[in-house]
Amino acid sequence: MIEKHLRKLRARDEVTAEEERVLRALVAEVREVPAKATVIRARQRLTTSTLLLEGLMCRYKDLSEGQRQISELHVAGDFVDLHSFTLKRLDHNIMALTACKIAVVPHERLRALSHDHPHLTRLYWFTTNMDAAVHREWELSLGRRSAVARIAQLLAEMHVRLGLVGLTDGLEFRLPLTQVDLAECVGLTPVHVNRTLKLLREDGAVDMQRGRVRILDLARLHAIAEFNPDYLYLENEPR
Repeated sequence: MIEKHLRKLRARDEVTAEEERVLRALVAEVREVPAKATVIRARQRLTTSTLLLEGLMCRYKDLSEGQRQISELHVAGDFVDLHSFTLKRLDHNIMALTACKIAVVPHERLRALSHDHPHLTRLYWFTTNMDAAVHREWELSLGRRSAVARIAQLLAEMHVRLGLVGLTDGLEFRLPLTQVDLAECVGLTPVHVNRTLKLLREDGAVDMQRGRVRILDLARLHAIAEFNPDYLYLENEPR
């Protein structure tokens, strides 16, 4: 059930068989969530955290006139709100972009884990720090990258993150986002996203059609984005 989560953790550090047993015992229940459902709303009091098992979710904030900014995408294996364990409420919303399956983890079980399993506590602290690193990279895109570089960066990042949990086929992967979804990730209009995807295809870097991404030239895609995966902390080492 949590195999992709374990795969993500083991890409960065060792998880023993006993620790795996502890992690599996965190899950209280599994739920199905329909596409476009807001799972958690800002300021909602929380006593559980959400582990994404299948599908694609996002964090987002809205302005009063309806403009939406997506601040991070989450793939299978991610805790989408582990930080709610200490914050107890979020300042943003969490939405299922596709039909999803989630595992519900009570905070009381996370509290016991933090008391009894310091290595797993450090590993989860690492994952929340890594989320912050992703936010900084997205901030750089929104503030300084060109339109074409923003989308190139996002696709390069998702190729790495999905690959870590076994959801890529070489240079191809599913990313079932609409052009509106993409626009809300990179701070552009849907029309601008459409034009930018066409430029990336014509440049021979990447082709995105009907929710499937095919990287045509990985080096070219990385060059356009100035992509450096260091912020994803891919090294496997003790935490």
